[in-house]
Amino acid sequence: MWCTHFIAMLAYEPGTPVAFDPLMTMVSLLVAIAGAGAGFIVAGSAASGIAPLLGGAIAGLAIAVMHYTGMMAYRVEGIISWDMTYLVASVVLSVGVSASSLYLFARKAVRGYRYVSAGLLFLAIIGLHFIGMAAFQVTPLLNFGEFANPAEMEALALAVAGVALLIVGVGLASYLIDDSTRVETREKLRHMASVDGMTGLPNRTGFIKMLDHEIRQSEESDGKVAVIGIDLNRFKELNDTRGHEVGDLVLRMLAKRFGDLLRDGEFMARTGGDEFAVIQRVKDLAGLDDLLNRLQAAVCAPIDAQQHGIVVGAGFGVAIYPDNATSRETLVSNASLAMYRAKADLAHPVCYYDQSMDEIVRERRNLVADLRAALDEDQLDVHYQVQTSVSTGEISGFEALVRWTHPERGSIPPSEFISLAEENGLILKLGEWVLRRACTDAASWKQNYRVAVNVSPVQIGHSDLSQLIIDVLLFTGLPASRLELELTESTILQDRQRSFSMLRKIKALGVYIALDDFGTGYSSLEMLRAFPFDKIKLDRSFISESEDSVEARAIIRAVMALGKSLNIPILAEGIETEGQFSLLKAEGCDEVQGYLLGRPVPMRQLLESGKVSPKADGSASLTPQLIVIANPDCAPASACQA
Repeated sequence: MWCTHFIAMLAYEPGTPVAFDPLMTMVSLLVAIAGAGAGFIVAGSAASGIAPLLGGAIAGLAIAVMHYTGMMAYRVEGIISWDMTYLVASVVLSVGVSASSLYLFARKAVRGYRYVSAGLLFLAIIGLHFIGMAAFQVTPLLNFGEFANPAEMEALALAVAGVALLIVGVGLASYLIDDSTRVETREKLRHMASVDGMTGLPNRTGFIKMLDHEIRQSEESDGKVAVIGIDLNRFKELNDTRGHEVGDLVLRMLAKRFGDLLRDGEFMARTGGDEFAVIQRVKDLAGLDDLLNRLQAAVCAPIDAQQHGIVVGAGFGVAIYPDNATSRETLVSNASLAMYRAKADLAHPVCYYDQSMDEIVRERRNLVADLRAALDEDQLDVHYQVQTSVSTGEISGFEALVRWTHPERGSIPPSEFISLAEENGLILKLGEWVLRRACTDAASWKQNYRVAVNVSPVQIGHSDLSQLIIDVLLFTGLPASRLELELTESTILQDRQRSFSMLRKIKALGVYIALDDFGTGYSSLEMLRAFPFDKIKLDRSFISESEDSVEARAIIRAVMALGKSLNIPILAEGIETEGQFSLLKAEGCDEVQGYLLGRPVPMRQLLESGKVSPKADGSASLTPQLIVIANPDCAPASACQA
């Protein structure tokens, strides 16, 4: 703006001596810098609204003020007059065109908006100058003095040229610095996007890029590429019991081990929380087996993490391109299938993909669809297994066990479809169905037997479980004291704090809470200390070995003593022989459950056997209940408000 004006003024010939006022010349430069800067700041404050127009108008006004301030610095031997029409037109042109320029740039309103905007700004500067000079008129005076000093004019020309070069130089330097910074930043972002921040290994993005590259290379050289999926064993339990700090340290140490063992043609990445993946250019199976042996040795060697000797172990799944897949996605998927097969078989931690795995996956998907249909069409049933008092021989309650008879496949064991329901989000619906059905059936019994219902980790983690129990009890009319919820230690360990909070709410309703499969977890005693369970269910594995194993009998005796000292009843599961029953009776067991006393049977057979009798009207009591809920966090209980 400023250089254009003064270069043009140096070329202007008024036909009379001229000079330039240095002070006003510098003022005009400052006006150009400050005014244009303010306009660009306002225009850049927002891409919408009037900000771009207002900023452009300020910049256009700065051009006009700079021009006419510069004209005040112009000293001429003559009479100066102005054509106001041209003067006003020059200002309007400068303001309007500059506003349009920055508006188009901010809004990206037209194609090639950068060039259009720059062209309009150029037009505003040049247009204002020449229209403004058309308004400028000089009438020379008769003067026999000297014309302008050539040395002064040359000095001014050099000053203008210097400023112009300075502006161009600063712009060029800024561009080079910005370009260098942009390249460096892009490289940093690319590095961050493809590298795992915790372990320093490539992440899933880096893994995919490398795998695509290796597949292309193998196609060109007619070679093979192996992908090895690695999933650590019981890593979530490690985080829960030792803390995430120890878990993170284990991951970093494993990553360092993996990095040290890799050779040419081998690549490793961390693809998930506790999952890793390895790529190898396969030359022969011996080389692949050698890599697997090195990986197993690294995973199985003890890790010294904060004075803890930790051995994690892992499952390894292997798939080879193009033998097992024709695309990258299929190759990774097949390696994952093999990895999960290895995780399920701890005796064989390495599993190679084969075609039958796809059939298993399809089978499971079909079974999930059938289970969803069974829930919608009420094809499931609840069977009841009797629980008996050891001292009196009387029935103390029944455990509700869900059963599924598939129309084509026949009876499907709960161990198979319960896990499917948990994996595919059906467990909440299934659990609610079983709870409602068991409470409805129990409410129809004449006897006040308690009914026990199993609860999954997903249900415990759901915030509406306590409200669901209230709704079911109110709807069925079953007293809260006749409902017992059974849960395992693993259920609580998934989120200990949340689980105990939910259990306290449920227990405050008057519902009984039983700890199932006691003795199989490593924190059973801690569970008993942390929460007042109403019953302990001794796992069937100890009962099945009790007649032949001295150790099993010793554990049974210790659990019975523990129950007595804590005043918690003990129920033994899996009673199948008279010898087992006699042993438990001698040791002081409170209740027993197993095939010796009765197999799980549907409601119809339960009524036919006479173990339960229907109420007089043959239906469940729907008498409204008053459920008093005490705040479990209050102490003492008498101070709690209902």
